[in-house]
Amino acid sequence: MAPVIAVSGATGRIGGLVARRLAAAGVSQRLLCRDPSKLPELPGALAAPAAEYGDGPAMRAALTGADTLFLVSARESADRVREHITAVDAAVAAGVQRIVYVSFQGAAPDATFTFARDHWHTERHIRGLGLPFTFLRDSFYLAAFPAMTGADGVLRGPGGRGRVAAVAHEDVADVATAVLTASGAHDGATYDVTGPAALSLTEIADHLSRATGRAITYHAETQDEAYASRAGYDAAAWELAGWVSSYEAIAANEMSFVSDTVPRLAGHPAQSFADFLREHPGSYRHLQEGAAG
Repeated sequence: MAPVIAVSGATGRIGGLVARRLAAAGVSQRLLCRDPSKLPELPGALAAPAAEYGDGPAMRAALTGADTLFLVSARESADRVREHITAVDAAVAAGVQRIVYVSFQGAAPDATFTFARDHWHTERHIRGLGLPFTFLRDSFYLAAFPAMTGADGVLRGPGGRGRVAAVAHEDVADVATAVLTASGAHDGATYDVTGPAALSLTEIADHLSRATGRAITYHAETQDEAYASRAGYDAAAWELAGWVSSYEAIAANEMSFVSDTVPRLAGHPAQSFADFLREHPGSYRHLQEGAAG
């Protein structure tokens, strides 16, 4: 029988893109998510029973029969590392033989970006299993920056003068598909997956200004200002720390390295921020509406 790839988060952005690319390539898949009724209908793809990462027995049932697990990281939570470990251990118990994990650029136990520490701990657990693995350490997504810009036209955070090599979701999906369909060729590899250039937040604001037709600016907050400006969201302390430290990691240039992973593995140039904005006008529509209001 043909090898089966289990795609987690198949209703999400990365998982959904990868599932569609694998279907187009004729790959047998098992699609995982919390609500199978929301899964796309794709040739060669079967819907797995409902499962959440933190539910070991459900994950084992969902993964039984799969040879490779494409593990998209869980949404941020105070317990995300445990959820990841539970999902990974369930995969091993189900007989999965290879794991391709979507990690984060700069993953380290002492990373400035607190959520990047979760990825390092997950990587360490996967390494200890003795199974073939590949880690895709994505940079920030290009789509994040329009979303993080307020309707007032200000991108604010303690990013200083640092730079970030942000990447398009589509490029990550292309790289993941190349890795998943090349059995054994990428075992043990860790790839930074980045855009074609490292931009400052001022440059990002300039690109947004040109796309929206209004003045978009970057305000370099202090740490105290960053916590104060986000206090109204009533978020938990761990979540606020993640939001603020993401900018601080940019200031520290922990996501400024530009890799050749996209052109080398996907076979095409990585998408620039300007190209992303041209192709995704909906990503900044709220900024145009804010100006009109």
